[in-house]
Amino acid sequence: MVREGASAIAGVAFMALPEIIEIVPLGGPVRAEITVPGSKSITNRALILAALGEGETTLLGALWSEDTQVMVECLQDLGFMVNVEADPVELCNRTITVYGKGGAVPRGGTEGQPVELFVGNAGTAARFLTAFVCLGQGIYRLQGTTRMHERPQGALFGALRELGYRVDSPNDRLPALIYGGGLREGRCRVSITESSQFASALVLCAGKGGWQVEIDGEKGDEAAYVTMTSKLAAEFPKAGGPFHIEPDASSGSYFIAANQLLPPFEYLEYSEQFGVEVPTTEWRTVRVANWPESGWQIDEGFPRVLRRLESFVEPEKWADVWAPGELRDPMKGLTSPIISRKKDLGDSIMTAIVLAPFAKVPCRFTDLGRLRLQECERVAALRSELTRCGAKVVEAGDTLTVYPSELHGAEIETYNDHRMAMCFTIPGLKVPGIKLKNPSCVKKTFPDFFQKLAAAAPAGLGAKILDGRSGRELSGEELFAE
Repeated sequence: MVREGASAIAGVAFMALPEIIEIVPLGGPVRAEITVPGSKSITNRALILAALGEGETTLLGALWSEDTQVMVECLQDLGFMVNVEADPVELCNRTITVYGKGGAVPRGGTEGQPVELFVGNAGTAARFLTAFVCLGQGIYRLQGTTRMHERPQGALFGALRELGYRVDSPNDRLPALIYGGGLREGRCRVSITESSQFASALVLCAGKGGWQVEIDGEKGDEAAYVTMTSKLAAEFPKAGGPFHIEPDASSGSYFIAANQLLPPFEYLEYSEQFGVEVPTTEWRTVRVANWPESGWQIDEGFPRVLRRLESFVEPEKWADVWAPGELRDPMKGLTSPIISRKKDLGDSIMTAIVLAPFAKVPCRFTDLGRLRLQECERVAALRSELTRCGAKVVEAGDTLTVYPSELHGAEIETYNDHRMAMCFTIPGLKVPGIKLKNPSCVKKTFPDFFQKLAAAAPAGLGAKILDGRSGRELSGEELFAE
C-alpha cells in the first residue's frame, strides 16, 4: 500500500533480506557512535499536528519507515499535500513538508463509497487518524492488517461517540466507518488501560475540535506517552515553520544494550603521575549520537534504568543505583531489580528483558499488560523465545522474572514484530548460533537496523550477519529491510 519506499527516494537499490539470518558474535571491543533514525512516536504525532496547522510545516529528521509511510500516504489520500525529500545524514530519515489546512479535514465520501484509509499495523496511524477524520465531513473507512484488526479500539470509539460522532464497527475494532461531524465542542472520558494512544489521539485533535478530554488509568495525563503528546502539541509551530524530530530512544536502546555485552578496550597509557605506562580499561565505548534529552520519550531513561541490572554495576556502587521497592538479598548484598513498563520504560523494556539473562541476579519486569496488545502478544513471545535460548523465565500475570542463565543458539520466531527481531540480535552479539526468522519485519520502524549492526566502526558495530540457510555473509545492500 506504500507508494514509495525508503530506498526509492534515496535512489539506492537494495536486495531483499533472506528469510532467516544468523548473527555472529563480536570477537572484540568496538568503539562506535551510531546514528539512529528519528522517533516514530514523535514523527506520527507531528504529521497530524502539521496537517492541523496553518501553512507549510517542515519536519526535519523525520523517521521514514513502514509506520510513518503509512501515515503520510493516508494524509495524501485525504487530500493533503505532503512532500518528502532525502535526509543528508540518516538513510531512514526524511525531510517532510506538510501543507496544513488550519484544522480543516478534506471531505469524506458516502456510505457506499467512503474515503478508504489503510493503516497497516501502525497503532499510531490507526488511533490518530480515527480521531482526526472526525473533524471532517462525510464518511471514512479505516482498515489495516489482520493483526491491526485484532488490536483494541473500543475505548477511543466510545470517547468519540460521547463527543457526538458516529463510529460504526461490529466489534469495536477495525475495520470501521467514521462519520465526520466537523468541530463539536464537548467533553469525553477515555481509558488508557489498553493503550495510551487512545488519549493521545484525542489530545492531538482537541484544540481544533474544541474537545475537553478526561483520562482514566495510569495517572491519566501523567502517563509517559500522553505527556509526550501534550508537550508536543503545546510546543509545535502552529503557524508553520521548521520542526526537528529527535532520534528514537527505543531504537537507540539496542546499541546501548549491545555495549553492555562487549568486552572493554584494554591498553597501556602513559601516566604523568608515575612516569610509566599503566594498564587502562575503557568500558562503554558504543554511543548513540544525539541521545535525546528533551524528556519527551520515556525510553530516554534506558541507560539509567539499565544500570539497575547488577552485572553492569561494580558491587561498591550498588547503593548508588538502588531504587525503592527492589528486593535485596541481605546475605549476599545483592539487589533484584524491579523494572516497570508504566514507570520506568516504554518499548525498550523489551530490550532490558532480553538482556536480563546476563545479569547476576534475577530481574523482575512488571506492568507488562499492554505488551500483549501490540504487534504481537509480546509477553508470551519474549518468554517463549528466551526459553528457546536456554533462559529461565517465569511468567506470572503481567510480570516476567528473568533469571541469570547461560544461553545457547536457537532459531528465533519474530512473530512479524520489529522489536522482537531487534531485541534478539543483542544476545546474538555474544552467543553463537542465534538466528532470526523474518528479519525484514524491522522495516516497521528501523529499515537499516541490520546495516547499522554490520557497518564498520565507528558508524556501526562491524558485526557479521549470515544467510541463516547457506551461511553466506551478507553485504550492506542485502541488509536493508523493505
